[in-house]
Amino acid sequence: MAHAERLDLGLTLTIGGTAHAIAPADILAFELDLHGWGHEGRVEFRVLDETAHGGQKKDKLLADFLKPDLVEVALELKAVHSDTATKPTYTSLKVKGLGLDKALSEETVAQAKGAAITYRHYTVRFVDAARLLWTQHFPCALYTQKTVQDVLDAHKGDKIALANDWDAALAATCPLLFLGLSPESGASFYDFVVWFVHARNGVLAYDYTAQGYQLRAAKAATGTPLNLRAEDVDTVTVVFPEVVRHDVAILNAAAESPSNRAITNAKAVTGIRQDVLLRTDIADDVQKRVTLETARLKVRGLEVDLEWNRFPTVAFAPGALVKLPQTAGWVASGVPATETFRVRRMTLRAEPLPPEDAGEGEGEGGDDARRPSPDSRYLFTLTTRLERKDELHVDLPAFVTPVYPRFVEGLIVSEVGEETHETWQAYTDTATSLDSYKVKMPLFANQIIQVPFNANLLPGHFYFPAYKGARVLVALDFQRAWLKRHLDWRAGARLPSDGQGVHLLVGKTTENGTSMRHFYDDNKPVLRLQRTNASDTEKIELKEGTLLILVKEEST
Repeated sequence: MAHAERLDLGLTLTIGGTAHAIAPADILAFELDLHGWGHEGRVEFRVLDETAHGGQKKDKLLADFLKPDLVEVALELKAVHSDTATKPTYTSLKVKGLGLDKALSEETVAQAKGAAITYRHYTVRFVDAARLLWTQHFPCALYTQKTVQDVLDAHKGDKIALANDWDAALAATCPLLFLGLSPESGASFYDFVVWFVHARNGVLAYDYTAQGYQLRAAKAATGTPLNLRAEDVDTVTVVFPEVVRHDVAILNAAAESPSNRAITNAKAVTGIRQDVLLRTDIADDVQKRVTLETARLKVRGLEVDLEWNRFPTVAFAPGALVKLPQTAGWVASGVPATETFRVRRMTLRAEPLPPEDAGEGEGEGGDDARRPSPDSRYLFTLTTRLERKDELHVDLPAFVTPVYPRFVEGLIVSEVGEETHETWQAYTDTATSLDSYKVKMPLFANQIIQVPFNANLLPGHFYFPAYKGARVLVALDFQRAWLKRHLDWRAGARLPSDGQGVHLLVGKTTENGTSMRHFYDDNKPVLRLQRTNASDTEKIELKEGTLLILVKEEST
């Protein structure tokens, strides 16, 4: 319910490095939707300009507002209570964001004796910095032997502050990290960050004091709770969120070590489950996923909705800890009187009071009837959603899951033999005993990644490892990669099309290897097997009416 309320407001717009402070009496309306992970808002205000009519007051905002420069919005509000016995110490709610879009209209108001003044009506919608900038950021970048924190630091930009507390997920050095984000898939860097937090059971928190972000392992639970005043609250509603009714099973589809690990939920309905399918030869990977999914299986507790009849003297923001009043009416609602809650969401809305309700300081006609009074009285609403301090459920913004894999070309690496030798090499991981190829990625500064050393698209009775320098298509996921297919013919392997030949070429080079080819000569099939080592050649050839066996060594 909306109530008449006095507010002490401060609004500053910074455009192109120039700050424009807006007088509190010129702020017409605002809306704020504040979450634990970020915010969005809208503010309307008017600026007087008399210069077109011979006056002295000039709209200094207009020139900058018309530019496409980034708009930084800083809005501050605090209560102005006149019914208290002693003047309390007021604290402010501060919100800073970046302009999402803006609008401008002009109004000319007639005055006495034919004079006129102009008011420009400005509207700015704004969001927290990451929601504006990261939703337009679609990097395609490869990192090797880096941490996730390194990746975040490389892409946060100078408008976004990060103060993370999640070493388990962010501080570990990873063999491969790949951002393959594209506008066509719809998943931006913002989506990637939220997805990463969700997939690893973390917390994305926005700090309204520092106006920055934190990626955390758990919600912050420190600080002295604020005692809410019963007389400031209009209504209280206890809300019981949806309960998770499914079990979970972790399935490992590896043929040599299949497993089915059940995770039981005490509140599940029999027969309802969510299966997580893995395919890994590493038992520790299965256990890590079991641990993760067990932690994610959370049964939510009750929450409390408060509708306020005025803005509190001691302002707070999402993330703050509070204690509810202990009066009989509150206890009767079923909320434990001694329990500590966390503010999860706040919505605020302020509109001008109707002229007849605006109070003293406004006239009955002319421009004064169109503006808020000097003490900034508004028709104001404030609602908050509270959760228990120990609530494990994490509220996150909606996100689009990044689309993987992305496909990039690479070159096979082998350190066996001389540089010109087309050798192959398997690299064994000391921790897992699994073999892999090394692949050089020319697009990404020739960084070296590792992919599984396996039969790939060939059946197991063909053993043809990828050779040094082979051009291959690599499938890249966020933290893993694999060979998709080969992209070219080996040097010397391709045959003329008029012979309709096929060719198997093995060995280090064409001068040090073996060739077996089948082709047509005068429309008659020919089979040739030839072994070459520099000047030494052995050849067997079968053609129409002829069997040729040749051993020779060229003189040098």
